[in-house]
Amino acid sequence: MFSAIAARLAGMRERYGAPDRHYHGQRHIDLLLALHAEVRPHLVAPDVVELAIWYHDSIYVPMSAENEIDSAALLRAEMAGLADPRLIEAAAVLVLATRTHAVPAGLAPEVAADCAWFLDMDLSILGADAETFLWYDRAIRREYAVVPEAEWRARRPRVLGTFLDRERLYLTDYFHARFDAAARANLRAAIAALSG
Repeated sequence: MFSAIAARLAGMRERYGAPDRHYHGQRHIDLLLALHAEVRPHLVAPDVVELAIWYHDSIYVPMSAENEIDSAALLRAEMAGLADPRLIEAAAVLVLATRTHAVPAGLAPEVAADCAWFLDMDLSILGADAETFLWYDRAIRREYAVVPEAEWRARRPRVLGTFLDRERLYLTDYFHARFDAAARANLRAAIAALSG
């Protein structure tokens, strides 16, 4: 069993190390794992959240609307027989929640709580220091290099604006206090740069 888990982890590292993974790569995963270690005492099921971190971008094809669905399917397929089915399914729910970055309705309270923490970790990059946010912004552009510049400048501000339009960017008080103001400043600066 442990060798099978090690093989899955090695496979994930290989996926995230692919040369076209400019943002959705191992650095992103490592940043989330560091945050996971930091907030672990707040999590109901830390193993579920860690599994979701590893698999949430396991399939990433720019311009595809199926990445989260495909990533959850890969999680279910690869972890079947290696972990408790309830753990696998809870992690898959968290992966699927990254489609909208909102906690799905109807979740058990403990899963909903962990989902909020997980989604906040995934969006923490928006509130990063200016240098890290610039890396993120440029890396995303590289992943979407197929999109012509004029189209990128027209569409990207709308995407970033959807986050600015939220009353709260972060669902947990912990991440809201830590990242909200910086995230809004970063998003406004990115939008202004695209409009300039």
